[in-house]
Amino acid sequence: MKIAIIGTGYVGLTTGACLSELGHHVACHDVNSIKIASLSRSVSPIFEPGMQELMTRSIRAGRLQFTTDLGRATRGRELVFLAVNTPSDQSGDVDLSFVFDAICSVAPFLDHQCTLVIKSTVPPGTAGRVEDMLHGELRRPDIRVASNPEFLREGQAIVDFLNPDRIVIGADDPVSAGRLSTLFKPLTDKGAPLLITRPVDAETIKYAANAFLALKIGFINNVADLCEGIGGNIDDVSRGVGLDRRIGGAFFSPGPGFGGSCFPKDTRGFAACGRAADAPQPLVDTLIMENEARKIKLATRIVSALGPSPAGARVAVLGTAFKADTDDMREAPALTIIPVLQRAGIHVTAHDPRASAAGQSVLGDVEWHADPMSAAEDADAVVILTEWKIYQRLDLGALSRRMRGRHLFDYRNLFDAEAAAMHGLHYRSLGRPPALATEAFMGGVIPVSQAAE
Repeated sequence: MKIAIIGTGYVGLTTGACLSELGHHVACHDVNSIKIASLSRSVSPIFEPGMQELMTRSIRAGRLQFTTDLGRATRGRELVFLAVNTPSDQSGDVDLSFVFDAICSVAPFLDHQCTLVIKSTVPPGTAGRVEDMLHGELRRPDIRVASNPEFLREGQAIVDFLNPDRIVIGADDPVSAGRLSTLFKPLTDKGAPLLITRPVDAETIKYAANAFLALKIGFINNVADLCEGIGGNIDDVSRGVGLDRRIGGAFFSPGPGFGGSCFPKDTRGFAACGRAADAPQPLVDTLIMENEARKIKLATRIVSALGPSPAGARVAVLGTAFKADTDDMREAPALTIIPVLQRAGIHVTAHDPRASAAGQSVLGDVEWHADPMSAAEDADAVVILTEWKIYQRLDLGALSRRMRGRHLFDYRNLFDAEAAAMHGLHYRSLGRPPALATEAFMGGVIPVSQAAE
């Protein structure tokens, strides 16, 4: 099929590259001419494993093109996907101005009776508003509107797109439903579940799914706190609970709080939708507050460990992206934790294998290093915030020798406490006692952190 993508951000680019990989002919549009020129040379503006190769293959095959010309992008296209930014404020209210501006711009160029598909994450009811806008003031009653929310994890977006848990189509008319079903036939033929529902339900599915996953993260963080209070081991607890098929082990490891472009924004948006519909979402409201409080709590833990006068101490932060395998710094725990350390007079050094450039643009007075060991040089404490594999492979003995102090705060539970103690480190992880039994003393049961690798 011939399709167009309006917007080449994370969602738009991934959608375009993956659909072209499935054999469709895709034209991606963006107003940023510099970005389009780079994309046309197969240079991706985001770090996503496999993206560069995917783009190169499809561009060479003539299935993927990038343009600033709306007419060229949309001409002869049965499906036009809208993948523009939908930011929200701290109250959760979503700014749909980019959506409506894009609709106004693209409406004159849409082919007769094409389907406009909203890919952006939007509040329930947005597709209906867009349809009213097209059929009314924009005088395009021939245009159909559908919803097709994305369910992509940064760092695994291509894998998720090509091997989806489900494909959700929100369409009120059989033509749009049929077109989208045909588009995704290469995936449904391989067994991907397909759900066709109304646009308002498709929009709600996206919000509810992300809110539930965020709740799992918040819940296991609370359980980790409980384990610390009773001397328990969150590795065993999360594994034991996650083995229940009704619950599962995904998104069930403790950490410094969730961040990124989706969970913070979508939980706020979900809660705002609840308030607007007089259907409050108290679980999600509480989650939002506790997630931010957790980042501050864990930062305070570091400051307290450095004694009554932490000013002048040196702390190395390893990992500033909100998760591994991405360079995304949006609402990352580092953005809260590092300023708390700095306000206490602590000098912060940092390393991230992919997000250092992004970090330098949003974090001031941080000393950046090209490798983790140089960042830890003469540090009084080392803090691990992102679960990059390079940190899992750190030589703790060498790390200890490079440090001035002995504190190692492992906020991703990458290491074993006894191994850290052997090298003289004061090791603090999440939800685990100071020393854990090794595998030999656990009857061969593999800790959750290792089983997930």
